[in-house]
Amino acid sequence: MDFKYIIIGSGFAGSVIAERIANDKKENVLLIEKRSHIGGNCYDFNDENNIIVHKYGPHLLHTNNSEVFSYLSKFTNWRLYNHKVVAYIDGVEVNIPFNFNSLHRVFPDAIAQRVEEKLVKAYPFNSKVPILELKKNKDEDLSMLADYIYEKVFLNYTAKQWGVKPEEIDKEVTARVPVFIGKDDRYFNDKYQAVPQRGYTKLFENMLSSNRIKIMLNTDFNEVCNIKDGKLFFMNKEFKGRLIYTGQVDELFDLKFGELPYRSIDMKFETVDSEFFQDATVVNYPNNYDFTRITEFKYIHPVSTSKTTILKEYPRPYIRGENLPYYPIFNKENKIKYEKYLEYSKNIDNLILLGRLAEYRYYDMDDIVERALYVYTNMLK
Repeated sequence: MDFKYIIIGSGFAGSVIAERIANDKKENVLLIEKRSHIGGNCYDFNDENNIIVHKYGPHLLHTNNSEVFSYLSKFTNWRLYNHKVVAYIDGVEVNIPFNFNSLHRVFPDAIAQRVEEKLVKAYPFNSKVPILELKKNKDEDLSMLADYIYEKVFLNYTAKQWGVKPEEIDKEVTARVPVFIGKDDRYFNDKYQAVPQRGYTKLFENMLSSNRIKIMLNTDFNEVCNIKDGKLFFMNKEFKGRLIYTGQVDELFDLKFGELPYRSIDMKFETVDSEFFQDATVVNYPNNYDFTRITEFKYIHPVSTSKTTILKEYPRPYIRGENLPYYPIFNKENKIKYEKYLEYSKNIDNLILLGRLAEYRYYDMDDIVERALYVYTNMLK
């Protein structure tokens, strides 16, 4: 089979491009994947308790983008799912994002009511206010609330997650931990909230089912491809088609401008001999524990079983060759380093960088599907 297109990585970025090339352009495509499975970090499987677990942590589709939802619906039926997260604070479970219900859980009624009224006056109802923005408010009560949430909910969690102080993280990250001006206990407020009925892996299998797509698993990019003098080579022959690369951009260019740092996570799965372990899908532990959160997958994919499966997440520094890169670390120095790689990549006319690792930025699932569809339509179609 001859290929005009080679894609590195089979997460959403690579798989969407592969599907579009095969089914819309009617062209052959080679999909190369370093791991033993497709689906990237969205890979899931049925464990020994017959519970669908997400190997790399919980992945939950939430979007207001009808085009993205309609596209993914071609490959799966959905289970409607509203995600709920609580945080364990001083022996009390409070809703996350911190909302009016959380407010009344941790403060006396008179104080909670007064603060609630001030929040409604200061910010639009049902809006989300980034914690660092609330922290700037000059009102004494709102400043008190900001300090409380900052210290009890945000500070230590962020320190564990990123290994730095919150002020050192780009606003793109801190804005993801807001205060909700209302009583909606859902973690997300998007129009579409669901999980694939039979799991993400089945979705990817359907997406990549075309006989025009050839998949190579357990294959590192460097085993079959290389770059020399601004040209791409595949199996030691110059490749003049298009290469869509979704892996780590610094590895693609042999760390030419230095390593781009990431945060990693140790995933520790446990079977609990009980029907349920906790009262919500995810419980955050900002303080006093090495792990950041516990996920109970039975809430995401209900199944009748007397046992349950939980996942504890322990953030770690990313060490090349020892663990997986999950989150790019956003700061000025790293952005400058990435820009050097991006500029250098422009020397290769038939190379496209796409995805969280290749573009060194955080993408939610709907964002990366939207981005992949855009790249296909505007750069490949």
